[in-house]
Amino acid sequence: MRNLPNPAKLNAAVENVHRAGVPGLFAEVRDGDRIWRGAAGVADVATGRPVTAGMRHRVGSITKTFTAAAVLQQAESGRIGLDEPIGRYLPELVPGERGAAITVRMLLDHTSGLAEYLPRAYPSLKALPALADTGPQSLDDNRFTRFHPAELIGMGVAAPAVGTPGGAPGVYSNTNYLLLGELLEKVTGITAEQYITRNVIERAGLRDTEFPAGPYVRGPHSRIYEAWFGMIDPPRDYSVYDMSWVGPAASLISTVADLNRFFRALFAGEIVSPSSLTRMRRTVPVVSQEGKTIDYGLGLHPVETPGRSTFWGHGGTVWGAGTLAVIRADGKRQMAVAVNLQRWNTLDSSGRPRPHPIDDALAALHHVAMHG
Repeated sequence: MRNLPNPAKLNAAVENVHRAGVPGLFAEVRDGDRIWRGAAGVADVATGRPVTAGMRHRVGSITKTFTAAAVLQQAESGRIGLDEPIGRYLPELVPGERGAAITVRMLLDHTSGLAEYLPRAYPSLKALPALADTGPQSLDDNRFTRFHPAELIGMGVAAPAVGTPGGAPGVYSNTNYLLLGELLEKVTGITAEQYITRNVIERAGLRDTEFPAGPYVRGPHSRIYEAWFGMIDPPRDYSVYDMSWVGPAASLISTVADLNRFFRALFAGEIVSPSSLTRMRRTVPVVSQEGKTIDYGLGLHPVETPGRSTFWGHGGTVWGAGTLAVIRADGKRQMAVAVNLQRWNTLDSSGRPRPHPIDDALAALHHVAMHG
């Protein structure tokens, strides 16, 4: 007999995350046709306005799964070759030997060796991922900065390589996905955001998912609070922010219901073909931005618990907002969770994040949501 969402346990788990220190969070868990939605805490610490499960939210790098699906669609049509060099399509952005050595697939699975542009665009974050000398000043400096993708890509290409093309482990880098956005524009004649909207978001039937047209989130949403490892105290609201710093890598706005609907459609073969989905789930080791080695496919990664079923999906963080959306390999059980606080861990003397009660509370929520 399958595990079904247990409302009492899920409500308690969500409430525990709020009590551990997250101002507000909301989630949706699905098992077949059974659905649980819940929320705890506040969307605005100043007014006490409560969060609700239907709020729109900045979902960060979950955007990468949408972008990867769009690239796979174009590969199916023959307009993009996954093993073709990116220099064939965008020689002006990745010129010379690197452009000839880095393939589209390497961008998708983060084995290109291209560095993250973020420390150059945000100079006070220069110590990432070591963190010892980091500071949050750049977050405010760039609140309304309008970056051009080519500018950010140039920073990543100019930075020292973090690996050889195709080498293992790969290193997670937003530079890869900004390049994929430019690749989509090159082969389709419209922006990546337009293509993904028409061919991924609309195809999945998502009504509350969109790329932001400016620094604001349309519709009901929470304020989102960034603590930057305790250096912003009290945490500051970054819900108004120009998202051109991540574009097709991490700028999507969505809801927990839409995220579950998207992954359900993806795993049902409604967005890409079954063979493309198989490619998306073929993983390589990649070093995450937190310095952990994870298995990563083409815009997807597995979430595994020993002795339990494997889930697939993606997590996402931007300044103040965090999200995780996963689906069981059989397509039945799903979870999407959104929180309105980020980087709550303070740092020890070596610059490593200290454990925090929120970590354990979130892990417990994820466990009950995925496994009952």
